[in-house]
Amino acid sequence: MQIASLIVRIVLIIASVFLIAVVLLQKGKSAGLSGSIAGGAETFFGHNKASSMEGKLERLTKWVAVIFMLLSIGLVLMYKFAG
Repeated sequence: MQIASLIVRIVLIIASVFLIAVVLLQKGKSAGLSGSIAGGAETFFGHNKASSMEGKLERLTKWVAVIFMLLSIGLVLMYKFAG
């Protein structure tokens, strides 16, 4: 059980560093009311956003965040039921 928790911890550290890097690579959203209106227009008229680099980074961020959460929950359950 110790080897499994060590492997999960190592993968969790790699996922967390990767998640930080992916979030830092994304562009910041415009703040304020005018930014929200312009942002809505960009997503409405930007038909190819999913194929752009920004769209790919957003999708990658979602998947890595889900993996990070599942690994965290799995590690907690390992410690809870192992002891």
